[in-house]
Amino acid sequence: MGFMERIKKGNVSSGLAALGNIFIAGLKGVAAFFSGNSSMFATSMHSLADSVNQGFVFIGSVLAETPPSERFPTGFGRVINIFCMVAVVVITILAYETFKEGWHVFRNPSESGNIWLNVGVLAVSFLVDGLILVKAMREIKKETDSEQDGPLITTAFKSAQKATPATRLVFYEDLVATSSAVFAMLGVVLAQAFGILRADGIFTMLISVLMLLVAFRVGYDNMVGLIGVSAPAEVEKKLSEKLLEDDQVVDIYKLRVIQEGRTYHVEGTVELTKGLSLSKADDVKFRLTEELLSLSEVADVVLGIIEDDDKKSWEQKES
Repeated sequence: MGFMERIKKGNVSSGLAALGNIFIAGLKGVAAFFSGNSSMFATSMHSLADSVNQGFVFIGSVLAETPPSERFPTGFGRVINIFCMVAVVVITILAYETFKEGWHVFRNPSESGNIWLNVGVLAVSFLVDGLILVKAMREIKKETDSEQDGPLITTAFKSAQKATPATRLVFYEDLVATSSAVFAMLGVVLAQAFGILRADGIFTMLISVLMLLVAFRVGYDNMVGLIGVSAPAEVEKKLSEKLLEDDQVVDIYKLRVIQEGRTYHVEGTVELTKGLSLSKADDVKFRLTEELLSLSEVADVVLGIIEDDDKKSWEQKES
């Protein structure tokens, strides 16, 4: 697979989100400079963190598409988890700096100006982040093959844990980004239109707390991914049903499916009908292996075969 092909297979949502957040971080930074508004500073820091993180994640998603090598036979799927952990560090640092600024403004409130500049920039930010959020939700639905009815955001929340690490990060970050734009606007209006100056600091600290919550959620998900996590029950069910469809397969002795980034590694042993010759049993093994590898989400298959032991071994986990 060439480098350009890997770029095309990279996480589209994170690439678009990085570009969008660079744009709105610049707008917010200019507005914060001219108005001196703390909430605007906080949300500009959030957008800056988002752009850096999502840029990291896009690069990680491209590198994760590198095919397996002799030295790294299981592939590079977990590279994306490493890049997401770097993103977590960036979010945490900027959240800390944002909280410090909010606390300072809360203790030493001061007036700021250019209310309409701030409101206009925040409206643009809400629109851009909202569009990115919708894109991420659609990516979640596509990646998880979700067929749930109802609002897109409800489906995205229910299926987020089954999406790729990069898409999850974009979803969580832009969910907070759109919320931050609303909170920042409230801080601006309360401070500049109603004279409640401490509101600026309060909403700034609230935005920093939301950033920390995202850091915790994304950090936990990717720590689990780096350790090595089993595939969701529905993925295991799909693969086991694929194996049991074969006429020569009587039972599954054991099956282990490990998630590696956006793909899965399958290790298992199947029980075949009694009396098969070695050559026919091998043919069944190779056929099953090829059928599993034909699935786009499966990257590697290690399959063993044994003769039917007349015992029921396989019990499907509940989804």
